Amino acid sequence: HVQLVESGGGSVEAGGSLRLSCIHSGGPYAGHCMGWFRQASGKEREAVATIFTGGPSTYYAASVKGRFTISQDSAKDTLYLQMNDLKPEDTAVYYCAAGPPQGTSGLYWCTMTSAEYGVWGQGTQVTVS
Repeated sequence: HVQLVESGGGSVEAGGSLRLSCIHSGGPYAGHCMGWFRQASGKEREAVATIFTGGPSTYYAASVKGRFTISQDSAKDTLYLQMNDLKPEDTAVYYCAAGPPQGTSGLYWCTMTSAEYGVWGQGTQVTVS
């Protein structure tokens, strides 16, 4: 079965950068939506960014657009999240997730709704002070 393992979290000062990684194993990487979600203490989980593994389409939450970049290395079955200009409100546990694409062949897209993602990693803490 598919497993996701995140790494790269840590503590950083405001304005700093971090790069999260998520290694996908146990099944084919291609043909799925992969996403980064986060959950701050006392708040609901929210989408950060998603990407379709079979194409260039990416999707971002408004709060991170222009600061965060989602990318992937299909040869390594690895998903990344480059986070720049971090702010204290970015503090959260960040989760990697995998799920099916929406739409039809040739017109696939990835939702930002966490309920559509069925496989989750264990999470990695990001703290911005």
